[in-house]
Amino acid sequence: MRTVKAAAAVVTAALAVVAVAVAAGRRASSAALKASPGRPLATEPRLTVHGTADDRITLTRDLASLYPGVYGLAGDGSHAVVGDILESAPHTADTVVRRLERVTHGTLQPGDKVWLTPNVHIGDPSSALGLDHADIDVPGELGPLPAWFVPGYRDTWVIMVHGLGTTRELAMNVMEFLHRRRLPVLALSYRGDLGAPRPPDGLSHLGETEWRDLDAAIRYAVRYGARRVVLHGWSTGATMALRAAADSPVRDRVAGLILDSPVLGWEATLRALAAARHMPGAVLPLAVRAAQGRAGLHADQLAETADPARLTVPTLIIHGPDDTVAPWELSQRLAAARPDRVALHTVPNAPHGAMWNVDPKEYEERLRRFLTPLM
Repeated sequence: MRTVKAAAAVVTAALAVVAVAVAAGRRASSAALKASPGRPLATEPRLTVHGTADDRITLTRDLASLYPGVYGLAGDGSHAVVGDILESAPHTADTVVRRLERVTHGTLQPGDKVWLTPNVHIGDPSSALGLDHADIDVPGELGPLPAWFVPGYRDTWVIMVHGLGTTRELAMNVMEFLHRRRLPVLALSYRGDLGAPRPPDGLSHLGETEWRDLDAAIRYAVRYGARRVVLHGWSTGATMALRAAADSPVRDRVAGLILDSPVLGWEATLRALAAARHMPGAVLPLAVRAAQGRAGLHADQLAETADPARLTVPTLIIHGPDDTVAPWELSQRLAAARPDRVALHTVPNAPHGAMWNVDPKEYEERLRRFLTPLM
């Protein structure tokens, strides 16, 4: 009898441990699957404003605040733009001073918590850039998808789609460059974005279902005069672009792909986002499996999406080895497998989705070289 009771106690304890682990894995998976557009990813630290003076701002010294280039600086109710690090400016060992380009919204006070974002502009193309644009709704699978259309004279359109932690405002970083080349631009919001339909399960699928909204945007462009389209995607938006180029019924209209920080490995991205929420290492495999199960993500699906053999159009990948969310090595591997189709531009010292921010002029020069034959 004692043996039976002891065995029952062991089984009960084991089941309890499993239940706790499963619950922890589910909570950890939410860190990856419920990231709100426009809010910082878990991998992006909150920084403290230590002071502002004239055209400079002092921030907490962190790997993030030391990235070179120009970034948005977002807070709760504020947005500014910061530029280069001012090495010669007086500062303490635990702070860094950057150029304060402008405050676009709200105020910045000592003690405010802020984070760096690739989104340099806020608002819309008219208010932020002075570009005439139309607010349109693209008919999508789940309902109308808000989008901005900036007209141009050419019949090759650029359709832009953001990724994790950003909004369609990210497209404005390169919108002026494209407008100067008279390319029509369509910047898309998709399921889960503000103003767009909510996914039935309320989860991000890292592009696996969202790509159908990009397919709807391609159809819209073709309906309104596009002879060809170039898909420019960041992060999971790049994953969506790959999938649309391979599987859209109108994929013959896709002339090229621009993939910025593409998510080519779900497991690595899910693990990075969960780990950034300080999940114990023992829970991370459970978090990844829980996220994959909840969102219906399977390794073979992404492997097929990123299959080098399925690339049929010229592709420019812009990515860097310091991306902690989407491994650069996978981009490197894809480029090496298809040198006839893929050009890889490597950007060091750049966080996820911020390749333009490190060196806007070089980024735009790469775009110019890639787009010129496709116009």
